[in-house]
Amino acid sequence: MPEPWKRLTGAAGPDKKGPSGKCTKTENPDEASAKMENSSLQKSSASKSCGKNPSSHWLMKSEPESQLEKGVDVKFGTEDLKAQPNQTACWDTVHSYQARNFLRAMKLEEEAFFYHSNCKEPGITGLMKIVKEAYPDHTQFEKNNPHYDPSSKKDNPKWSMKSLILF
Repeated sequence: MPEPWKRLTGAAGPDKKGPSGKCTKTENPDEASAKMENSSLQKSSASKSCGKNPSSHWLMKSEPESQLEKGVDVKFGTEDLKAQPNQTACWDTVHSYQARNFLRAMKLEEEAFFYHSNCKEPGITGLMKIVKEAYPDHTQFEKNNPHYDPSSKKDNPKWSMKSLILF
């Protein structure tokens, strides 16, 4: 399965202003962004002036253009996620401790913006929702995978992934 993905769009709900309301801001941008192998995560939330129930969103970035790692093309973009069954896939190959911790902190039903990075036109390309809690990333155990980690053990995996749906 390809690498992680990113997205953005739309209003967050009746009490929550989306991008058009301009109430969102980045929370601790220096601490919040994390470099991963080909993706990063960042937490942002609506400011307190947006209402009682501020929305939380994650920024998840990925590279949509072909890139070979150990002979394997690891590109993944919005179109790749759209092609998945039910537009749902796992966000794998997160091999940065800070990013892994952010990934584990994501809660079911939280939203994430899909961000295309390191390409001709970088930017947010869609909105995703977390549909499964963190679970071990299978790529860390596959010897032929470019993200194989021989120091990770099945009884105590280092790396996690989430399942997300594009909407």
